[in-house]
Amino acid sequence: MSLALRPARPDDAALILALVRELADYEKLLHEVAATQADLDAALFGPQPRVFCDIAEWDGAPAGFALWYYTFSTFRGRHGIFLEDIFVRPDFRGRGIAKALMQALARRCVDEGLGRFEWNVLDWNEPAIRFYRSVGAVPLDAWTMQRVSGEALENLAAG
Repeated sequence: MSLALRPARPDDAALILALVRELADYEKLLHEVAATQADLDAALFGPQPRVFCDIAEWDGAPAGFALWYYTFSTFRGRHGIFLEDIFVRPDFRGRGIAKALMQALARRCVDEGLGRFEWNVLDWNEPAIRFYRSVGAVPLDAWTMQRVSGEALENLAAG
């Protein structure tokens, strides 16, 4: 049994969408997925990609993914990585795949001199929270995420 991590390729767009949908279903948010295969293809493999994806394969079978992008901290004066999504299919859990995906991103941070590696987790997802604590993550309880989307985004943009 072997694990391989690799950067996503253009022919992975359908797989990535399937994994996103599986993650959303697990998080009880499937109804919020509006992304299409074309959206992911353009974002990940267009002329100027701003988001990246690593695929985990177990014995050649797609087992999971990590989708991430670069951020910037004015306080640190350096870029970082934000992990937008990480997901391992249920049949492949318990094999160290999520940890390997996160280690690869942490290694990228260290190799590139980045200042942070961050992500969000749903407050009810105790298995994920336990896992994140086990790799040294600390919660930022003083911060709350804010979001403007849909009609509110349109209204803000219009002034």
